[in-house]
Amino acid sequence: MKSPIMDDPKKKEIAKKRHFSLRINLFFFITFVLFSVLIVRLAMLQFVQTKMHKAAENRNGTQTIQIAPIRGNIYDSTKSPLAYTIPMQSLFFRIDPSVQKLDELIAIADRLKANVFDKYAKPNSKSPTAEEIILAMDIGYDYHKNEIKKPSYYWVPRRIKADLSNDEIAYILEHRDEFKWLDVTEESIRTYEMDDDGHTTMATHLVGYTNSFTSPTAKEIYKDNPMIQEYLSSENVGFDGIERMYQDELRGRNGSKTYPVDAVNKIIGRAEVLAPIKGNNLYLTIQKDIQKATERMLEEHISYLRSPSHVNDMYLSVGMKAASGFAVAMEVDTGRVVTMANFPDYDANAWTGGMSPSVYKEIEPFIPNGSIRTAKAKYPDEKENAKHPSSIVFMGSTIKPMSVLIGLKEKFFSGSGKVYYDTGSFSFGRGGNSTITNSGKTAYGDMDAAGAIEHSSNTFMSEKVGIPFWNKYGRENSAVTAKWAEYMAKFGMGIKTGSGLPGELAGSNDFIRNAVNDSYQSAMVFASWGQNEKTTTLQLAQYTATLASRGKRMKPVFVDEIRDYQGQLVRKIEPEILEDFSKEFAKEDWNTIIHGMKSGAEGIDALPFNVARKTGTSTQNVAGGSVENAVFIAFAPVENPKLAVAVVVPEGGFGRYGASPIAAKIFQAYDAANDSILTKLGGGKRPW
Repeated sequence: MKSPIMDDPKKKEIAKKRHFSLRINLFFFITFVLFSVLIVRLAMLQFVQTKMHKAAENRNGTQTIQIAPIRGNIYDSTKSPLAYTIPMQSLFFRIDPSVQKLDELIAIADRLKANVFDKYAKPNSKSPTAEEIILAMDIGYDYHKNEIKKPSYYWVPRRIKADLSNDEIAYILEHRDEFKWLDVTEESIRTYEMDDDGHTTMATHLVGYTNSFTSPTAKEIYKDNPMIQEYLSSENVGFDGIERMYQDELRGRNGSKTYPVDAVNKIIGRAEVLAPIKGNNLYLTIQKDIQKATERMLEEHISYLRSPSHVNDMYLSVGMKAASGFAVAMEVDTGRVVTMANFPDYDANAWTGGMSPSVYKEIEPFIPNGSIRTAKAKYPDEKENAKHPSSIVFMGSTIKPMSVLIGLKEKFFSGSGKVYYDTGSFSFGRGGNSTITNSGKTAYGDMDAAGAIEHSSNTFMSEKVGIPFWNKYGRENSAVTAKWAEYMAKFGMGIKTGSGLPGELAGSNDFIRNAVNDSYQSAMVFASWGQNEKTTTLQLAQYTATLASRGKRMKPVFVDEIRDYQGQLVRKIEPEILEDFSKEFAKEDWNTIIHGMKSGAEGIDALPFNVARKTGTSTQNVAGGSVENAVFIAFAPVENPKLAVAVVVPEGGFGRYGASPIAAKIFQAYDAANDSILTKLGGGKRPW
């Protein structure tokens, strides 16, 4: 039987409304309660818990670790690599401030040593001992008290081992739970291209090397560098050569890892990584084939000079003590240096990872670039070392083209006709008590100015340049020195070449010292034929190029262009004229000296183009007595000069035999590497 209410539609509608009102009221009541709770909670946060949450907020934060960039590469002019960076994987320890248990860290060090390094390291790889691992962790362990103190710093990761093998990496990652606080991170390692024999690197002294930024030497080198704040203790920086000269271009820019940390400096989230920017790549003016040929010829020719078979040859036997050599070739019109070679040289890869003391001791005398500063071969001890000259020697007879040019400008003689009779000796000073002679006391008889250069007459330079110059510019006072130095500086003598290479010397001027020991007159006489200015090989090359261009002194250039890591051009290095004094000397005077540059020179006359040259024998006093250094300058082709070459072989004897054959090989290599350009510009061999 149905209920009367259910049957009555009116009553049914009233019941529905009553239920709906009940639900609405319930909804509003619940909303009111929730809103009230929210209001109360906000009030608690605002008035009761503000200080507490503010303190917690202040305790949380971030820590940022800088990531060193990958160093840019160095290529030769044909885009062959000379120095480049390859990746390696290194193991780092990141300290956790909560670490207090020394036993746990010692256990990790022991496991690393026994289970990883001893089993899976690369062959011949040096692995740290357990004790060295603990030291590398820098956890503040006090060995005397056997306790952990506060570490010296927290957020710089400590390198445990560099250049991990794939097996070492795999084991560490597979057992990550055993090796707490350890990270495998990619780093880069500097590598230098080896020569064909694999015993030295290419253009070692010019390219330079890198070493740790943490060393006192690095701190001194870069103390004024505005970028020093970005340098990391774990990175290497340029110490010499192009590596140092272009440090800012090669280095790139840091990246970073930013970690969120809590109040006790524990990492509480993922790191935010900003990738570093790779350094720019350099493309040098050096040509690899020419560099290789020069380095090989230096070594072979010095070995040839030292051969006992020359003991009965007067011209070669004087070079039997030669133990080092230096050569530079520079383009006349651009200043581009196409080769800079030193002997002895060494493998620059020895610096990677730190050079051992024994290796350093062996190569220390010739680590410096002897083409621009002082270097020597290796000798048994200091006493023996003092008996041998360094890489910076007197110009010798290579100065004579410049001396004659100065004499012509000063109107001491003319450029045509027989202007001098050479008897083989010349006396000067009070009562003629000082006498100089030509090599071998040879008398050349009648000669013109060009002939004085060709025959390398010491007497001509003394009587026709030295004495008149001394008379004209003050005789026994420093005005003579000042005027002579002014002339020398025009050709790059006594001043730096402007190359920008770090550590370059300006040579030395012994004029004052010689004048004090004897007289200004005597000093001027010896200066006129090359026994006053000591020069670097790069200075000689610049001087030779200046003669070839007839008065345009070019800045030596070592880099053609700089490109970023994507290959985009950053900067093109343009030729730069440092001084143009070509019009200060008459055209006929330039013709005279170049016409005189025909000294006998082994290997030069066999070349298929004309070469202007001047040999030199630089006499120098050392602890063991007087030695003779072979010096040689040349440019080619005479008709349209393109390449200037300078070679210095300390104790090499006569420049004709001790240095000239090396220069001939350089000309030959340059011509072969550049589509016979010297032969084409010269139009072939013909009288000149």
